[in-house]
Amino acid sequence: MAPPLASDNIMIKTEKVLHLRSCKGKSVRVVREHYLRRSVPCNSSLCQAECHNEGKLLSESATHYLIPDWKVVQDYLEILEFPELRGIVFMQTACQAVQHQKGRRHYNKLRNLLKDARHECVLFFNEFQLYSYVPREHGESLEKWQTRCIYYATVWYYNHLAELMPVVMVTEDPEAIQKYGSETEGVFVISFKSYLENFWPDLEAVHQLYDSIVQSRKERESENQEKNRKEYSEHLPLEILEAGIKSGRYVQGVINVNKHRSQLEAFVRTQGFTNKKSELEMDILICGTKARNRAIQGDVVAVELLPRNEWKGRVSVLCEKESEEKTAEETESEPMATGKVVGIIQRNWRDYVASFPPKEDIQSQGKNVRKILVTPWDYRIPRIRISTQQAESLQDCRIIVRIDSWDSTSLYPNGHFVKVLGRAGDLETEIAAILVENNISVSPFSEAQLREMPLNTPENPWKIDTEEQAQRVDLRNTHLVFSIDPKDCEDVDDALSVRRLVNDNLELGVHIADVTHFVKLNSNTDLEARSRATTCYLADRRYDMLPAILSADLCSLLGGADRYAVSVLWELDKTNYEVLKVWFGRTIIKSAYKMYYEAAQALLDGDLHIMDDIPELKGREEKDKHRILNDLIWAIEKLTEIARHIRAKRALGGALELEGIELRVQLDEKKNISDLVPKQPLEVHETVAECMILANHWVAKKITEKLPHQALLRCHPPPQQEFFAQLIDCAKAKGFKIDTRSNKALADSLDMAEDPDDPQVNKLLRSMATQAMSNAVYFSTGSCSEDEYYHYGLALEKYTHFTSPIRRYADIVVHRLLMAAIMKDEKLEPEDSLLSNKDLAELCQHINNKNRAAQYVQKQSIELFQCMYFKDKDPSDERCIADGIIYSIRANGVLVFVPRYGIKAPAFLKNKEGLVISAKSDGSCVWKPGCLKRLRDKIISTTVDGGSVTFSLFDHITVRIFELSSQSHPDSIKLDIISNQPYYKTNTEPMHETSHGSKTDLIRDVIRSVEEAQLAQEHAKSTSVREEDKEYCQTKGNSLYLLLEEIKELALLDVAVG
Repeated sequence: MAPPLASDNIMIKTEKVLHLRSCKGKSVRVVREHYLRRSVPCNSSLCQAECHNEGKLLSESATHYLIPDWKVVQDYLEILEFPELRGIVFMQTACQAVQHQKGRRHYNKLRNLLKDARHECVLFFNEFQLYSYVPREHGESLEKWQTRCIYYATVWYYNHLAELMPVVMVTEDPEAIQKYGSETEGVFVISFKSYLENFWPDLEAVHQLYDSIVQSRKERESENQEKNRKEYSEHLPLEILEAGIKSGRYVQGVINVNKHRSQLEAFVRTQGFTNKKSELEMDILICGTKARNRAIQGDVVAVELLPRNEWKGRVSVLCEKESEEKTAEETESEPMATGKVVGIIQRNWRDYVASFPPKEDIQSQGKNVRKILVTPWDYRIPRIRISTQQAESLQDCRIIVRIDSWDSTSLYPNGHFVKVLGRAGDLETEIAAILVENNISVSPFSEAQLREMPLNTPENPWKIDTEEQAQRVDLRNTHLVFSIDPKDCEDVDDALSVRRLVNDNLELGVHIADVTHFVKLNSNTDLEARSRATTCYLADRRYDMLPAILSADLCSLLGGADRYAVSVLWELDKTNYEVLKVWFGRTIIKSAYKMYYEAAQALLDGDLHIMDDIPELKGREEKDKHRILNDLIWAIEKLTEIARHIRAKRALGGALELEGIELRVQLDEKKNISDLVPKQPLEVHETVAECMILANHWVAKKITEKLPHQALLRCHPPPQQEFFAQLIDCAKAKGFKIDTRSNKALADSLDMAEDPDDPQVNKLLRSMATQAMSNAVYFSTGSCSEDEYYHYGLALEKYTHFTSPIRRYADIVVHRLLMAAIMKDEKLEPEDSLLSNKDLAELCQHINNKNRAAQYVQKQSIELFQCMYFKDKDPSDERCIADGIIYSIRANGVLVFVPRYGIKAPAFLKNKEGLVISAKSDGSCVWKPGCLKRLRDKIISTTVDGGSVTFSLFDHITVRIFELSSQSHPDSIKLDIISNQPYYKTNTEPMHETSHGSKTDLIRDVIRSVEEAQLAQEHAKSTSVREEDKEYCQTKGNSLYLLLEEIKELALLDVAVG
C-alpha cells in the first residue's frame, strides 16, 4: 500500500496478525488493528530529522550503537545491563517477544533497565514507524519474522542518523548473520559472542557471565533429555489454577518460608484486602519441601488445602541451624490449616548471594565438578545448582547467582554464576550482600543527573533568584527559624519556628526543604529518585536518594544559609492551642541555628553550658549570646509546651506509644567498632516528631480536599488479632490484662501495664505490641474507600508524608500535590501534570517495596555490626557479659532481650548432648543430665539428681554473648545463660531513665488536665465558629492521636534518623 501524501502526525491503519500461544500450548490467531506513522522518536542526540525526542538520549560520544535481536534480549539481558555497554537500542519487536515469551518478571527487568537513567539505552518503536515496519509474510515463522523485522529497523535507524554512527546488530541466528552480514555498509550483523570478544575483550566479568549462561542452558537441555524420574508433582496450568481460585478450590497467596526451619515450614497468606476473619482462616501451613513443590520465597502460589485430619501445628522449639531435623521431643502448637502448592501464579526470583561448599563437598558432588550446589546467604532459599570452573579459587568468596529454572525432575533449581562480591567476612562484602539481597541499588549518580544540578562553589556561589523571590513569602527577617536533628546530620529536611502574634495568639511554623524546585518532574534526577524511592540508612553509612549537592547542601536547611522552603503556618489559640487558621505556601527562610537533639534537650533542662556547642553563637559578645539564648530557650520551651498539649489531646483518640530498638554504632578513628549504644529517648525527640506529624496530617487534609481521587496518603491498617497472642500471654504472666479491641483500648492497657520494680517490663510489652502491628503503607486515594484511609497507630483519619523530601520520594510527590492544591485554590492550572490513579497506585506499590527493603537493610546492617562487635572477643571479656530479660518461652529454651546492646536472641536450656541447664546455690549455671517441662509462662529444668531451676517470663538473667560464624549464611548472635540471677554492674543503666520517667509523668498530668477541660466543655454552651475557621478546625474525639516513638522496622513513625 502506497503511503498517502500527508503530514507526519497522520497515522496509517493496517492490520497485524499475531499467533499467540495459550496456557494449554495451543496456537491462537489474533488480528489487531495496527497504526503506522512517519515520525516516531529515535531518542538519539545524532538525530538529523528533528524527531520529537524526550527523556533519555543516546550520546554522540559512543563508538557505535548496539541493537540486540529478540533472542539476545531474552537470553542475555543481564549482560546488556552492564553499564559499560552503552548506546543500546532495544527494538519494540524484541521487547514484545520478551513480554510474550519470557513472562512478566523478565519483562519488568527490561522495563526497569530502560527507565534507569544510569544506563545509556533507549526503546525504539520500530513497529509504529512507517518505513521501518515490515509485515509478516505468509508461512514465515514468528522467530524469523522477528529477526527480519529488527534487521530492517536497524538499517532504517542507521540511515535515519545520516550514517553518522556505525550500528551493530547482534543475533544468535547463524542464517541471519550469513544473509544480512554484508548486505548494508555501516550495519554489522554478528553473533553476540563475536561482539563481546571483539568489542569488549578486556571485560572479564562479561565473558564469565556469558560462559555461565551458555553452560547453564546447555545443561538444562541435556537434563531434560536424560531425566525421566520426577522429584516433584507437575504444576497445574494457569487457566486451571485461575478457575480453581475463583471457585474456592485453591487459595492464592505469597509463600513465606520460616528461615529457622526452612526445610520443614512455610506459610501462605492470602493476597489482597480482605477482612480479618478470612485472613486468619486462610493462613496456611506448608510442611516440607515436597508440599512446597518448587515454590521459592516470595513466589505467588496456588495452594490446595489438605483434609482436616492431616492438618498440623507449627513447631515451637528453638533451633540453632536451619538444617536441623525435627525430633520426637519437639512440640507443636494447635493444628492449623495445612496445604500443598499445586501451581505457581508468578515467580519472583531475584539475584541471590551464595557461597561455594567446602572443597571436600565439591569433590563428593560427582565426577563433573563443573556442576556445583551453592548455598544461598538467605536460609529460606534452597541450594542452587550452577556450572563453574572457579569453585576452588572462589572458595572463601560470596558470589551472586540467578535461578534459570526448576524442573519437576530436579531436586534443586538450576541457575548460573553472575559475579563475585568479595571475600566473605569483609565488611564491604557483607554490606554488599545485604544490599543485593534486598535489591537496593547504590550505583553512583550518572553524568546526566549531575549535569542537571545547580552550581555552588566558592567561585560561583548559589544565590536566591530575584524572580523566584518575588513569587515566595520571605520569612528571613520575621521568623526565628531553627532545626533540631541528630548530631552531624547533613540532610536537614525540616526546620521549626514559633512566635507570638500581635493578638497574643501563637504562630507555629514547620518549614520543609523545597526539593521540587530543583528536581523537575520526569528529569533524570527525578527518575533516579523515583527508582531509589528512599535514602537507605545503614548502621555506619547512608546511600542518598538525591545527589549530595542537593541532599547535603542546597536543599539542606543549614544554619545561616538562605534556602527555598515549603512552609505550613498555624495560628494557635493562646490558651488551649487549638488551630484557628492554617496557611500553606512556598517561602524563603534562613535557619538561625542548626542544633542537635542533645543540645536542645540541655537548653530545655536549663543547662546553659551547652551554648558553647552551638556554632552560630561562637564569636558573639556575651551580652548578645544571652539575649539570643533567651529567645531560643523560649522558642524550644514553647514548642515543647504546644507538643505536650496536642499530644495529650491525641491520647484521647487512641493513639499508641510503642517501643522500638534503635542502635547507634560508635566507630573509632580507624572505623573500627568501639561500642554499641542503644539510642536514649529525649523529650525533644517527641517535640520535633509531634510537629512533623501535625504538618503531615494537615497536608493530607489539604490534598484530599482539593484532589480527592489523586492524593498520595499513608495508612496503617489495624493489626490482626492473632498477632497479639504473645503480648496478651506475657502480660497475663505479670498480672496485666491487655485489651486489643481498639487502638484506644490497647493504649490504655499498655499505660496500666507498669511494674514499679522493673521499667523494662512495660518496654518489652510495648515492643511486643510493635511486633504485632501491620506495616504502614502508601496508597492512592482513588484506589481505596475513605474508611481505609485511617492510620491505626497515629489514630488519624488522614495522614501522609510531607516533611522529608530529601530522603523520601513519596514526600516529593506530596509536595507536587500540595502545590497543585494551592494553585487550585487560586483557580490556576498546576505546574506539573498529575499522575492518574492507576499510575499513582503503581508508584505507591513501588515505594512501599523499596521502603520495606530499606528497613530490612537497616535492620540487617545493625545485626551485622552486633556480630562484628563480638567477633573474636574473649568469652571472659566483661563486654560479653550482660543482663538479659526473658520474653518468650520455647520447648527447649527461651528468647532473651539484652537492653545494653539492643539484642534479641535465643538461649538454649538443652544442648546438643541432651544435657539441661542447672543452677548452683550462687546462681551460676552448669549442664547436667535431666529434662525440661514447658508451661505457658515458664520452663522448668529438672536434673537427674533432683535439682530444678525455673525460668519465667520477664526474669532477669546473666548471659554471655558471642558470635556464631557461618561460611554461607549471615553470622548471628548466640547467648549462653551463665547465671539465673540478674547481672549487676555499676554505671550501666542509661543516664536518661529518670528524666524520661519524669517526662512521662508530666505528659500524663497534661492528659488528665485535658480530659478535665473537655469534660468542662461538655457542660458549656457551644460558641459560634466563623466560616473561615470551620475549614481548618482541629479534629476532636476519635481523630486525636499520641506521638509514636521512632520505629523504623514497621515504618509506623514518620520521622527517621538522619
